[in-house]
Amino acid sequence: MRVAIGTDHAGFALKERLKAELLRLGHEVRDFGTDSAEAAVDYPDFCFPAAEAVARGEAERGIVLGGSGIGESIVANKVAGIRAAVVTSDETARLARLHNDSNVLALGGRTNPDHDAASRWMRIWLETPFEGGRHVVRLRKIRDYEQSHLLGSR
Repeated sequence: MRVAIGTDHAGFALKERLKAELLRLGHEVRDFGTDSAEAAVDYPDFCFPAAEAVARGEAERGIVLGGSGIGESIVANKVAGIRAAVVTSDETARLARLHNDSNVLALGGRTNPDHDAASRWMRIWLETPFEGGRHVVRLRKIRDYEQSHLLGSR
């Protein structure tokens, strides 16, 4: 699988851990930065490009990181076609995929200091298929709403 990943300085250490895990699992990783935890940078500069790569089909999934994952998920969800989910447990990782067909995972480097847990959540998120069924109708409603508002017809 091709995975786009982007972070600010607060998520850098976790990004490096997850990137190594992705490569170990045989995935292809496109890293949109940042390249250091030392200099403070703004997460939109790295999370927008990662989400856009997913939306354009250059990557099947994306991962955005920062201090909490919250702002990063907000940024990713501004990109048409993206369904970013902040994950904080095994269950939210599973449900993000199973019910919401999440294509971008958002994690916090500061709020998830246990990198082993965050790595496990990523694996669960990567391995869980979309359940379909009743959830397809809901995702169509999201897509239709998104498209109608992109065209300016409210």
